[in-house]
Amino acid sequence: MKGNLIIFDIGGVLAKNTNVVPDICKKLNISKSDFIKYAGVEKLKGIQTGKISMDKFWNHFEKKSGISINEDLFESFFNPVIDTKTLEVIKRLKEKYRVIAGTNTITPHYNIHKKRGDYDLFDKVYASHLIGFSKPDSDFYEKILETENSSAEEAVFIDDTRENIEKAEKLHIKSYLFRTPEELERDLESDFIL
Repeated sequence: MKGNLIIFDIGGVLAKNTNVVPDICKKLNISKSDFIKYAGVEKLKGIQTGKISMDKFWNHFEKKSGISINEDLFESFFNPVIDTKTLEVIKRLKEKYRVIAGTNTITPHYNIHKKRGDYDLFDKVYASHLIGFSKPDSDFYEKILETENSSAEEAVFIDDTRENIEKAEKLHIKSYLFRTPEELERDLESDFIL
């Protein structure tokens, strides 16, 4: 590998059990499509890019749904589990490279990960709600590369969402679609990265 920057997604790669929407829907007795309708795609993107607060989001949700919300449900149901095998791959990569996190997240999830020390392994964390951009927007990747003073060709990106991988590849970032830690390890070894 020419460069020295590895960018890891968090949810679905390092952390499992990160999707709280099914639990929220169950508690509120609504379908996922109703949740999205009440939340609004733009408002969901807004909390993910730090454009609106969680309070404003839930106030909007209450008005649209007519359901009273007394807590931040994104926080209440968030209980991520760290994948120890992926953690080991990251530790090995850190012996040779700068390893950072590039994650789409929201304030309560970021705070929980931070409090638990889940981000401590990374040299830096680029969280969507703090940098103002989310994957798969080109600005997300470009902001990270600019801040890291890295060219796209010097970076490697690992994510579990095909759309995010495809956008990174269009920007000439070497990318790997995460399926399992074992497959990732094989892919990285075959490309002489690990």
